[in-house]
Amino acid sequence: MEQYDGMTDAELIRLLRDGEPQVMDYLLEKYKHLVRKKANALFLLGGDTDDLIQEGMIGLFKAVRDYDESAGSFFHFADLCISRQIYTAIESAARKKHGPLNSYISLSAGNPRTDDVPFGSPMAANAGNPEQMLIDRENMEDFLSRIYGHLSSMEQQVMDAYLEGMNYRQIAKAMGKPEKSIDNALQRIRAKIQKLL
Repeated sequence: MEQYDGMTDAELIRLLRDGEPQVMDYLLEKYKHLVRKKANALFLLGGDTDDLIQEGMIGLFKAVRDYDESAGSFFHFADLCISRQIYTAIESAARKKHGPLNSYISLSAGNPRTDDVPFGSPMAANAGNPEQMLIDRENMEDFLSRIYGHLSSMEQQVMDAYLEGMNYRQIAKAMGKPEKSIDNALQRIRAKIQKLL
């Protein structure tokens, strides 16, 4: 790969397009530091820096693939492509339509008949990022309001109790209903949520 050291990026890309595939590896390695620098400066919901580096490398690959010499320097084009790829990944993670339900509320995990149905803190995943916590809370409230619009009055009461951390037996006792009624309500809630997903 040392044979490429004195060449410009435009010359390298011309070589690549003329049939020297190892030039791609050289360019990816050459600009890896730029990808790492950008990835280390950002935060990905539900991911880590390695995920951002991977997204950045995809952006770098696209830059090599799509570069046109008339657009200016490859460095600036690559910088733009890497940034766009990383920002798109971050936006997709933050916008993830069903993320709040999948991240915070487990209506299908575990057995609701047990005494210790697990509930994590809704904001535990993003405790260090206040802005993301607010966005997640708004997304969760939006998704829950859509769910509630599909539930009967009894199902809403069961869901409220469930989200407060009550287990199957506690809900039945608090509502003065048979446990089988609560079980049926939870099954209907799960089915309706699955339809919304």
